[in-house]
Amino acid sequence: MTALAADVDATSTLLNLLSTRWSCRAFTPQPVPRNEIEQILDVARRTPSWCNTQPWHLHITSGERTAQLRAALAAAIASGPAENADLPFPASYDGVYRDRRRTSGWQLYESLGIDKGDRAASARQTLRNFDFFDAPHVAVVTTDRSLGTYGAVDCGLFIDSFLLAAHSRGVATIPQAALATQAPVLREFFDLPDDRLVLIGISFGYADTEHPVNAYRTERQPVADVATFLD
Repeated sequence: MTALAADVDATSTLLNLLSTRWSCRAFTPQPVPRNEIEQILDVARRTPSWCNTQPWHLHITSGERTAQLRAALAAAIASGPAENADLPFPASYDGVYRDRRRTSGWQLYESLGIDKGDRAASARQTLRNFDFFDAPHVAVVTTDRSLGTYGAVDCGLFIDSFLLAAHSRGVATIPQAALATQAPVLREFFDLPDDRLVLIGISFGYADTEHPVNAYRTERQPVADVATFLD
């Protein structure tokens, strides 16, 4: 069997998308036209999945429905700090994972002029997750409960496809695990059946390119740290 020829242009395009996409934390109020959202979904739906199960489903808000979801989350958070994710979050971040998390957090706070140790300011910034950073749209991604871990893995692939497809169309995104901590609110708001697990929310729209929070970029580990080769 002959190997497929390398497509240099395709590689360059993919590298550019991966290198230039970032998580947007300040959006303009301008909505994304429905046909643009459908174009993004049309690309992302081609994501591969285990046994071609395609377990992902998105509930996408626009206009008044985004405002209503924002209000529902604000009310829930005001009533208490309880976190109720459908899937457990990491118990802790240790070693390099802690270091990378801290570095990313410091970059975020530095871009906003928040001093290290200013817990009140950092807490206020965390709550911005539930304002969707003023994005006009939110996509809540769910998977089928019966597919367990592999359904979630497949949805992770779909989420990446969605992020890159959106970026290719000039639409900014931020995947937010924070929204999954309010799974009961999302379940009620979207009338989700019990067989669907809430995985993540993706706020999206057009970036406020003048906002300093959108200026910093995170680092990626070198190839030498990504893989172990056995020859």
